[in-house]
Amino acid sequence: MKKVLLIDDDELVLYALKKYLERKGFEVETLSSGQKAVKKYESFKPDIIVSDIIMPDIEGIELITTIRSIDANIPIIAISGGSRRLDTSYLISAELIGANASLEKPFEEEELVEYINKLTA
Repeated sequence: MKKVLLIDDDELVLYALKKYLERKGFEVETLSSGQKAVKKYESFKPDIIVSDIIMPDIEGIELITTIRSIDANIPIIAISGGSRRLDTSYLISAELIGANASLEKPFEEEELVEYINKLTA
């Protein structure tokens, strides 16, 4: 069973994606804070990380950089719907600093599953 660490400050997104991924056979741990992600990464040892980019406590860009300094090989998928102050080019920035893929919200849940399967194959 593939292990997914899912990070998003939107509790509804976390709940919906966790339930969907579990139905697809993944083991999922969720966090609503990027600050706790490094500790959870070290204890959970996921096969892949799916992280929102725009979060209030720690931006996903900073999180990706930190995780990459610990593990250069862990697949990371950046997700974001942008915000009033940023456009979706932020997802391109996420890929430039280390995300393996990015998805703009809203996205089809099956598209996320396809990326997870591809990046963990």
